[in-house]
Amino acid sequence: MKRRQTAILLFDGVELLDFAGPFEVFSRTRLTPGVESRRTDDTAPFRVFTVARTAQITATGGVRILPDFRFDDHPAIDLLVVPGGFGTRPLLEDETMLDWIRDRAARVEQLTSVCTGALVLARAGLLQGRRATTHWGALDLLAAIDPTVTVERERRVVHDRVITSAGVAAGIDMALDIVERLHGRAVADETARYIEFQRR
Repeated sequence: MKRRQTAILLFDGVELLDFAGPFEVFSRTRLTPGVESRRTDDTAPFRVFTVARTAQITATGGVRILPDFRFDDHPAIDLLVVPGGFGTRPLLEDETMLDWIRDRAARVEQLTSVCTGALVLARAGLLQGRRATTHWGALDLLAAIDPTVTVERERRVVHDRVITSAGVAAGIDMALDIVERLHGRAVADETARYIEFQRR
């Protein structure tokens, strides 16, 4: 079984549920159903870790987090999640961060965003000519950053090679959608049941 290396990018001002929701989904997915299967990683199809430029970040609400890896020491990445939050606004002018994302995007199997993470992907030029969505409060900003993006204003999850999702809790839907695409509806539904999340 291939265990996909799943990295979640962290930065100061990241929205807590934007990254914690997908982290929960991917880290609790098992190919064997049931509570007992979660006691080991034997049938876990994802290895989930966090990556940040700094040794500590502060998320919304003042929650301090120690990332698993830094930009210069992380493992290879198959699936990259770029979350959102008000901390994305400084990233729009942060060329070091944008270059890192561009470089990883060229290598990963799947690039995704949650909430206003889509703004960062758009600024990095990774949504050109694609359909995408973001938090409802940033839909116009997404369109302004890259007018070539077709902004999907009513969709919770949008697939157009890059997978984007609407705000905050929609990241859980996005992650479950990826689980379903890779491992089937039964595995995704069972994962949602395990975390007691009602799929839309």
